[in-house]
Amino acid sequence: MSGHSKWATTKHKKAVIDARRAKSFAKLIKNIEVAAKIGGADLAGNPTLYDAVQKAKKTSVPNDNIDRAIKRGAGVSGESVDYQTIMYEGYGPNGVALLIECLTDNKNRAAAEVRTALTRNGATLADPGSVSYNFTRKGVIVVGGDGTTEDDLMMAALEAGAEDVGSHADGFEVVTEASDLVTVRSAIQEAGIDYESADVEFVPSLKVEVDAETARKVFRIIDALEDSDDVQNVYSNFDLSAEVQAELENDDD
Repeated sequence: MSGHSKWATTKHKKAVIDARRAKSFAKLIKNIEVAAKIGGADLAGNPTLYDAVQKAKKTSVPNDNIDRAIKRGAGVSGESVDYQTIMYEGYGPNGVALLIECLTDNKNRAAAEVRTALTRNGATLADPGSVSYNFTRKGVIVVGGDGTTEDDLMMAALEAGAEDVGSHADGFEVVTEASDLVTVRSAIQEAGIDYESADVEFVPSLKVEVDAETARKVFRIIDALEDSDDVQNVYSNFDLSAEVQAELENDDD
């Protein structure tokens, strides 16, 4: 349903994952810095920071890097961070919508890199509002499938106010109102269920099912966008049938 989870198992070869590891670390660190700047360095009193740290640890970011990022963001190390969140909107092939979230200290650079990534890969920049109306901010919690049953997860999540529990690439995905994310995540933890990540994301209201060739083109666009250090997240409204997913997985064989 969200930016990355939809294609988590359909596009990445090991070499691609390895090549992107450093960029992934940098973006996770940036999330930690911003969360610490906004809410302070205390994980117990800053749930956004808690979730940012949890996600970084799950992605094997070294603890030293995490600690330094918290101190940098909170301003206790003498360093300062000053990032601006900017949203760009675009259209991919067959009218697929793209919502591009940037976290940058240089707006002009971010705009240029987003525009270049889109135009070089057959996509176009859209006017503000032409795409974003189809997306709503939601809390998205990803739970691994190992040792967790859907019934147990549903009982914990829905009782805490979650809107939906569904399948995910490697387990389950829980969707909540953005304001209920921490409450539902806490309830899942209290039920003894481990979670992979908990983020506020932009979820599409209407999805567009695409064929394999269109999906490949969209993936290329997203890959090009994510090559930019300023692009933090890319969300889209495309959907993949089981048949298309199987065809794309064969690309990686």
